[in-house]
Amino acid sequence: MPIRLADIEARIRVLRLEPRGAFQCAPQDQVPAQTDGVPARSLVLIGTIGSGFWPAFDAARSRLGDHPHPLDAYSRQIITALAGEFGAMALFPFEGPPWLPFTRWAQRAEAVHAAPIGPLIHPHYGLWHAYRGALSFDREITGISTPARLPSPCDSCKDKPCLSTCPVAAFSEAGYAVSVCRDHLHRAAGRRCMESGCLARQACPVGAEYRYRPDHARFHMQAFMKAHSTAPAADAEI
Repeated sequence: MPIRLADIEARIRVLRLEPRGAFQCAPQDQVPAQTDGVPARSLVLIGTIGSGFWPAFDAARSRLGDHPHPLDAYSRQIITALAGEFGAMALFPFEGPPWLPFTRWAQRAEAVHAAPIGPLIHPHYGLWHAYRGALSFDREITGISTPARLPSPCDSCKDKPCLSTCPVAAFSEAGYAVSVCRDHLHRAAGRRCMESGCLARQACPVGAEYRYRPDHARFHMQAFMKAHSTAPAADAEI
């Protein structure tokens, strides 16, 4: 019996996560083969938008005990169970190296673009979204359509406040000075960023209504501070 994308999306939403696009796989997508060696045929991305998922995750944190990366553990737990329901294989952006090309998959599945400060920007949700995993299928899922190719909102943003708001100028056209940012957060002057989230990110006018609630933003800032390499940080966002 064919599997419909609409049914998968409905189950994702029940889990308080968000469907983040889907596509039929091509060799250049580099989606791993199934565990039995069968090539992947369809990929469905799963993620978050704003802080809609946060109450469900926050309520589940006590069950995760002292896990060092609770959001990753939570994502793995529920997305792996979901994969079992549909006979799919679960894939995650935080498992590696080698790291799976989730950024490229996201750009294939949705109208997202690279923003000047690094994360992918969505025309409606701005910088307030993330990808937590994917379901890989050995068959074609029905109902997958080509996403609208909307332009990046950054192209029409003349002021680019995301590049000028950071108090230590960690962001520029040349890239992101991670060490400058980290050092600032270690000082008293960085407390505002730690408590309410990255000021440069908050300066973006796109999707302001989806900005993270303070405890959600603080969680990611703390996860960033625990990271000690340029590899994707545990509990970080893509």
